[in-house]
Amino acid sequence: MPDNTVDTLIDARWIIPVEPARQTLSRHTIAIDDGIIRDILPTGEAHAKYSAKQHFRLDDHVLIPGLINLHTHAAMSLLRGLADDLPLMDWLNHHIWPTEAKFVSPEFVRDGTLLACAEMLRGGITCFNDMYFFPEAAAQSALSAGMRAAIGMIVVDFPTAYAADADDYLSKGLAVRDEFHGEPLLTFTLAPHAPYTVSDKTLAKVLTYAEQLDLPIHIHLHETHDEIEGSLKQYQMRPLERLHRLGLLGPNLIAVHVVQANTEEIRLLAEHGCHVAHCPSSNLKLASGIGPVLEKLEHHVNVGLGTDGAASNNRLDMFAEMRLAALLAKGQSRHAAALPAHQALAMATLHAAQALGIDSLTGSLVIGKAADITAVDLSAPETQPCYDVTSHLVYAAGRENVSHVWVNGKLVLDERHLTTIDIHELNARTRFWHEKISNQKSFSEGQP
Repeated sequence: MPDNTVDTLIDARWIIPVEPARQTLSRHTIAIDDGIIRDILPTGEAHAKYSAKQHFRLDDHVLIPGLINLHTHAAMSLLRGLADDLPLMDWLNHHIWPTEAKFVSPEFVRDGTLLACAEMLRGGITCFNDMYFFPEAAAQSALSAGMRAAIGMIVVDFPTAYAADADDYLSKGLAVRDEFHGEPLLTFTLAPHAPYTVSDKTLAKVLTYAEQLDLPIHIHLHETHDEIEGSLKQYQMRPLERLHRLGLLGPNLIAVHVVQANTEEIRLLAEHGCHVAHCPSSNLKLASGIGPVLEKLEHHVNVGLGTDGAASNNRLDMFAEMRLAALLAKGQSRHAAALPAHQALAMATLHAAQALGIDSLTGSLVIGKAADITAVDLSAPETQPCYDVTSHLVYAAGRENVSHVWVNGKLVLDERHLTTIDIHELNARTRFWHEKISNQKSFSEGQP
């Protein structure tokens, strides 16, 4: 007879805990209580040991840690497809930034972030690292969706509808952090946008706050060749060297993209324990290039995966990023064993959690960690037969195979139905913004 009652038992055909690496458990069960993984054990033993308020029997499924999107601009989901097939600076200067100047508001960020949360949860993502204006609205949407988030306190040196100057950005961001202090699903980062939008003086202030408050620094870095050339012209040094001289390189730095990096710069990142958020789809779509991921891994730089925003990807799809990262590494190196499936999965889970400093909480299925769990159904013809379940996750399965998602032990996706988000209401809000932005865009372009 069962001698313990827990909140939830999940029986699964397979469990890939990610930690330890390369381990696959067959016919095992996860016991969840108070949002925490209480036990992982063979299913027969679980049934003998525990009773549960909820019991899920997922006979054709694999359980993995909830995926972690290490870099995105969630609210930009409302700008998906607005301006495609353009180089980065043209895309930013002539399309994205002018549109944002007209429309970005707390309501825009609230609705856009909720739209992103719906997409991400349906794709097995349980945590995202965000960088955008009005972070309070982003935090509120993440909480209402029941999703874990690292909220970026964005900083730039030019005025927007959100803030007047760098000090205003920092002041407002820190106030949001204070407001949500103690929320178990939220952490915070300092998010200077990029070296070309933030001055030395502002970067020095960011570093001071990061050291005082023990916060990660989340920044775009070495994304394009133009960024490098602009820095050489303005500062007579490459952006990474500039950050190094300012003292920003360290284990709390999450450098996003790092496409244009030489061996010496990769060694510098490794020496200082920096992390990299690799966003292969966005880098290809904006023609920024293919980052030297294998060289970073060879130098023991911790690399996680991100989608970037839906305006430049155009999907918040971590299954696509895992597959693309692995295939690009193989093609780039001409080595078929490069970046194997188990490593791609670790980059989308544990390595991303390590970059955010939350790996003691999430990123792997370990007793004592939060129950952030994604179930993937491998029963469809497209995923049959299954000889290697980790390989299938990266090369055969997709986000459409995600059936259930738990965040902190709470079921937020049940047989592909969101339990925390009203899709009809969300679609209505999305149509509202689409109409509003489309009308303005048509007017500005002189279209009828």
